[in-house]
Amino acid sequence: MPTDSLSETFAALADPTRRAILARLAQGEAPVTELAEPFAMSMPAISKHLKVLERAGLISRGRDAQWRPCKLEAKALKGANDWLESYSRFWDESLDRLDLYLQDLQKGNPDEQH
Repeated sequence: MPTDSLSETFAALADPTRRAILARLAQGEAPVTELAEPFAMSMPAISKHLKVLERAGLISRGRDAQWRPCKLEAKALKGANDWLESYSRFWDESLDRLDLYLQDLQKGNPDEQH
């Protein structure tokens, strides 16, 4: 069953280990062994996390002799950010309306519509 890229992105971001890996890669490329250091899990388990991130387009893995650097692909986060941004505008507008309503309550005008 095909999955859209936004679903794959959010599925990859749903795991705290994968988010921590992305946070580390935001500082620059790193080999798999370095990415695995903070976690109490096996290399195959880390590899599975990296495969999920790679499948979602959030990281890329290179090959430089024996070194296999992983790199953040931040462009893949743009779709998720754009989707979330529409809800950010919704909440901003809702909170602005709530603020106006509360100001009216303080002034003694609870029936005024906005």
